Amino acid sequence: MKIPIFPLNGAVMFPKTNLPLNIFEERYISMIDYSLSNNRFLGMVQQKPNNELYNIGCFGKITAFNETTDKRYLINLEGINYFKISKQLETDFKFLIYEIEILDSFNNNPIENSLKNKILDSFKKYNEVKKINFSIKEISDLSIIDLLKLIVMISPFEVSVKQMFLELKSNKELYKNVLSTLEIETATKNKTTSIN
Repeated sequence: MKIPIFPLNGAVMFPKTNLPLNIFEERYISMIDYSLSNNRFLGMVQQKPNNELYNIGCFGKITAFNETTDKRYLINLEGINYFKISKQLETDFKFLIYEIEILDSFNNNPIENSLKNKILDSFKKYNEVKKINFSIKEISDLSIIDLLKLIVMISPFEVSVKQMFLELKSNKELYKNVLSTLEIETATKNKTTSIN
């Protein structure tokens, strides 16, 4: 499968999630034009500090778009599946097109919804120490899997941390690692505050 790839650090996407994007750079506007005239698929990946791309990402389909008067695109990308980059294709485009391998084995195992309260509590504490104004009540009805994905997508974790979450192969691993990261970052911030 061949799709355009959008390297945007901090913007991770999971299958069955929605990622709103504001596209304004000329090369990426061309990328959206290409995607809309083909299958509407677009891959999202993170970049390493040396600007190389990570191998694992998630591709989605553009389900809605709006062209603004100042020639930007506002799009909604709906996550479909994980992929692994196979090779970059040589093209005359200013954006990247890659051959990808779809990864169907990721995160297919169930996880107990009873664990949700612990994640919600940790996320609430994390928001308080990070001074993030986010309503926990608005997300409390989500399933635990959707909740975990949302936390990873909206939290200001480092790129390498978000990528690590994306590459985990089971939902139980995702739960343990998100919970651990929230607790560590909350404890670290509290410790720093108390020292100062």
